[in-house]
Amino acid sequence: MKSLNQLLQKRVLGFALLPFTVLLTVGTAHASQVASEWYFGKWNCQIDGRPAQMQWKVVDASETHCEDGVCSSTSAVKVVGWFSDNGSSWVPLAKQYTRGNDFGIRYKGGEPDNWFLRYNPQSRSATGWTTWRGNRYPLVCQKR
Repeated sequence: MKSLNQLLQKRVLGFALLPFTVLLTVGTAHASQVASEWYFGKWNCQIDGRPAQMQWKVVDASETHCEDGVCSSTSAVKVVGWFSDNGSSWVPLAKQYTRGNDFGIRYKGGEPDNWFLRYNPQSRSATGWTTWRGNRYPLVCQKR
């Protein structure tokens, strides 16, 4: 009688010789499984007195890589944001850090820069600043 190892070795070798793609997956992550943060969602803002909008959410960042008929897949999510100043097109934002109610933001428009917001849970508002060409401008946002 053949040992279990011998049977498995033949079975694995048989799979390696078959002309099809093998997809390996280990668990999955979904955006709905990410703990909610205070900055998630849609915000009405004022940037230096002008109306603006901001939004943050979790999106799928899964990837599949195939080589020589063997594929591996990673399951991941990431936090993404966008900002629209006075009705202009949406510009991507990136989360730099959160420390309690402090939120560091990276504006990723034509002239990338760092922004900051501090959240007040009682008023559901956040105040801070943007920067543009070395100058700071007030940023105030209210959760919708």
